[in-house]
Amino acid sequence: MRTASQVRNHPVIQTTGRVGMVFYGGVHVLIAWLALQVVIGQTGEQADSKGAIAEIAETGAGPVLLWALTIGLFLFALWQFAEGVAGHTHESRPRKRLAKRIGSGARGITAVGIGLGALDFARGAGSTNSTGKQQELTAEVLAMPFGQVLVGAVALAVLVLAAVLVRKGVTRSFEHDLDLSELPTGSRGFVQHIGRAGYIGKGLAYGVIGVLVGLAAVHADPERSGGMDKALHTVAAQPYGVVLLAAIALGLGAFGVYCFAAAKAHR
Repeated sequence: MRTASQVRNHPVIQTTGRVGMVFYGGVHVLIAWLALQVVIGQTGEQADSKGAIAEIAETGAGPVLLWALTIGLFLFALWQFAEGVAGHTHESRPRKRLAKRIGSGARGITAVGIGLGALDFARGAGSTNSTGKQQELTAEVLAMPFGQVLVGAVALAVLVLAAVLVRKGVTRSFEHDLDLSELPTGSRGFVQHIGRAGYIGKGLAYGVIGVLVGLAAVHADPERSGGMDKALHTVAAQPYGVVLLAAIALGLGAFGVYCFAAAKAHR
């Protein structure tokens, strides 16, 4: 535990991890932009992390940015894993501290996944067909003994995560993770508002993903499942879905901007 604490508190890990959090936020801003393209009817791009990485790859500085994104996200993941093992010591309640450490570990896993996608694109082997891969994986799990139960358990876990994110936004409990004194006085209220919008928007997006995975479990149909891209397109196809999708897109963008501030003010 002492070793993990030393790693967590090392200035290099703290600094590079916070820089990586800026990249993590940038990916969410790009996903929000792609989701807004779905809102206005331009559905050619995939509205998830793979689509965001593909957007970066198409820029003039694509290769350099992709390698920077890969390294930044891996460093952010390392910081989050260290937080997961020995962090959140400011939280006095053991159960709450454990929950926050689990959350840090989950963010680390997410960052690794996005980072591996960026690495594939940097090496010229990237693909934006994440929905197809997710459906293939769902089909493989459904084919296992008790496969529907396993997929249903995943759906339930995603829905619980969605509820946690929404609750964190509604109650503004994310503020406990910040040292607002690190931010300019005039920006603190803004960070509180975008943090609330960001967590609620991201939670709603995960909630739709959980519903899709749950439908795949109930109907034993892997084609009903999907990740962020399918979730956002599914929302857009519903009555008044474009309005809800616009709100989710703005929420995802707000979460990305919040990450920029949290990179500075995170305890």
